[in-house]
Amino acid sequence: MGAIIGWLIVGLIAGALARFLVPGKDPMGWGGTLVLGLVGSIVGGVLGAVFTDSTLSDFSTAGIFGSIVGAVIALLFWRWYKNR
Repeated sequence: MGAIIGWLIVGLIAGALARFLVPGKDPMGWGGTLVLGLVGSIVGGVLGAVFTDSTLSDFSTAGIFGSIVGAVIALLFWRWYKNR
């Protein structure tokens, strides 16, 4: 149960930071920000597992950074998909 709460907190923080770092309006609430962060965590985790010898279940500072980078990538993809 503690791991799930940790994932939700990291997802919310990663999503909020991604929305802060990428300029422009994003009409999404807390739920959308949470989903953005969770998707970003998955994207960042997969990229981290591909380029390093870590696994998706590793939790580290680099994993949190990867979550933020993944959330930025997910947000940019969402904007591209929405505007095409």
